[in-house]
Amino acid sequence: MIRRSLRLASIALTLARYRLDELLSDMPMLGMARLVRLVPWGRRQVRDYSRGARLRLALQELGPIYVKFGQILSTRRDLLPPDIADELAQLQDAVPPFSSTEARGIIEDELHAPISALFAEFNDEALASASIAQVHAARLETGEEVVVKVVRPGIDRQIRRDLELLKAMARLVRHHHPEGDRIRPDDIVAEFQRVITRELDMQAEGANASLLRRNFEQSSELYIPQIHWTHTGRRVLTMERVAGVPVKDIAELKRRNVDLEKLARRGIRIFYTQVFRDNLFHADLHPGNILIDTSDPADPSIIALDFGIVETMAPRDLYYIGENFLAIFKREYRRVAELHVEAGWVPADTRIEELEAAARTVCEPNFTRPLEEVSFAEMVMALFAVARRFKLTLQPQLIMLQKTLLNIEGMARELYPGLNIWEVARPELEGIFAERYGLSRTARRLGRGLPGWLAQSPELPGLIHETLKRAAAGQLHTRPDPQEVQRLSDLAERRQRRTISGLLAAGLLIAGAILIGTEIEPLFGGYSIPGLATAVLAALATWRAGPRG
Repeated sequence: MIRRSLRLASIALTLARYRLDELLSDMPMLGMARLVRLVPWGRRQVRDYSRGARLRLALQELGPIYVKFGQILSTRRDLLPPDIADELAQLQDAVPPFSSTEARGIIEDELHAPISALFAEFNDEALASASIAQVHAARLETGEEVVVKVVRPGIDRQIRRDLELLKAMARLVRHHHPEGDRIRPDDIVAEFQRVITRELDMQAEGANASLLRRNFEQSSELYIPQIHWTHTGRRVLTMERVAGVPVKDIAELKRRNVDLEKLARRGIRIFYTQVFRDNLFHADLHPGNILIDTSDPADPSIIALDFGIVETMAPRDLYYIGENFLAIFKREYRRVAELHVEAGWVPADTRIEELEAAARTVCEPNFTRPLEEVSFAEMVMALFAVARRFKLTLQPQLIMLQKTLLNIEGMARELYPGLNIWEVARPELEGIFAERYGLSRTARRLGRGLPGWLAQSPELPGLIHETLKRAAAGQLHTRPDPQEVQRLSDLAERRQRRTISGLLAAGLLIAGAILIGTEIEPLFGGYSIPGLATAVLAALATWRAGPRG
C-alpha cells in the first residue's frame, strides 16, 4: 500500500512537471502535485509543447508499460481530442534488450530442452526489443530460418503492479472528475488489461497467426509466416523468418519499380476481407508490422507481422457496421440513423430525424470534393464522434476496427496518394455482403440449425404456457442492464459516502463547539486549540460531503 501510494505520488509529480496538472485539479489528494511548478528546476521548456506532446513525453518518462497504455489509449478517438490521439499514436514501444543469458534460460525452461538441442544456430544479439518481448534470429536443425520471440523476464509481475495502480487511478478519476461517469476510465483500463494480457501469451499469438494464415492460404495478396508449434510455448514463439521491404520505405519500393497503386488497392481489399468475410482481423496493422514482397514488382504481396492483437466481432455488430458502411457509401443518412438505433449503439428513444440530420451534416460536405481526397475512415470517426451527443456506446472491438481502418487507409494513401478508397471499398464490401448474407448462405445456415430446432420443438408449447402463466401471476422478471446497475451502484456509493461524511462533520462540529466553549487547554488567543483543530476537521468533512462536478 505504501509503495503504491509513493508510485501514485511519483506519477502525479511527473504529470505536473510536464504541466499536465489540469488532469489532477479535480482530484484533491493529488492536487498538491501542482506545487511542483514552483520548483525552479522544473521543465520550463515543456510549456512550448502542445498538450498532446506533453502527455506523450510524460508517458515515455513513466516507463514502457505506460507507453503501451498510451498506445492503446490512442485508439479511443471516441473519447480523446484528435490532437492528443495523434500524439499518443506516435509513442514508440522500444526498450533496451535483456541479456541473452536470460533469453536462453526462458527458452530452455519453457521448451524443456537445451538451446543446442532446439536450434542448430541461435543468435544471442536481439533483432528487436520492446516492452513485452524481444526477438532473436535462429536456425532449426532442418535448416529453416526462424525468429524466436521471448517474453521479457518479470514483465507479468510488473504489469500486474502497474495494472493495480492504473485501476486505482481510474477509480479516482471516476469518482472525482466531473466527466468521470461519461469517460468511464475503469472500462479503458479493463480494455488495456484485456489487450496486454493476450500479448503476454505467445501461444495465443501463435494461434492468431495460424488462423489468419489458414484464411489466406490460397491468396497471393497476403502472406502470414508459419508458426513452429514444436518450438512454441506460453513465453516463447518461434516463427518462420521472412524478408521484405518495410512498407514505409516508399523510396526503396519506387526504386524496385513496385506497382504502388496495385499494392494500395490490395491493402484496402485485405482489410475488408479480414473483417467482413472472415470476421478475424489484425488489429495492430501499423506500418511497422508490414513488409512488402517485391520479388515480382508488378504483383507485390503484403507480409504481416506481430499477431498479439487480433480481433473478432459479435455477428450482430459485424452486420450492423457493414450496413452502416454501405449506407454511407450510398449517402442514405436515414438508414445510418436507423441502423444506429437497431444495433443498440444509441438509446431506443433517440429521435431518428435528429440523428439523420447530424449524419448528413458530417458526411455530405465530403461529397463536394473529389473522392480521392476524401478519407472514409475519418468520416466514419467523425460520424461516431457526433453520435456521442446521442449517448453512443461502442464495444472495444469496434474501436479497434476504427483504428485499423485509419491505419490501412493512411498506409494506402501514402503508397498511392491518388487512390479512390470508395472505388475499391464499396464493390468489395457489396460482394462480401452478397455472399455472406445472400439466400444460398442463409439457407445453408438454416439447414445447419434445423435439426437442433426440431429437437427442441416439443418443449416450446410447455415453455410458452409457463411463461404466460408466470406473467399473469406477476412473477415474470426481466434482467437489468449491467451498465445501468453499475451506474446506480456508483451513485448510491457516492451518496452513502457523502452521508457518512455529513454525519461525521456534524459530530465534529458539535464536539469542537463544546471544546471551545469549555476552554479546554491548551489555549491560543483565548480559544481551545483542540476545539479549533476539531472545527477544522469538521470543515474538511463538510467539504468532503459536498457534491462533485
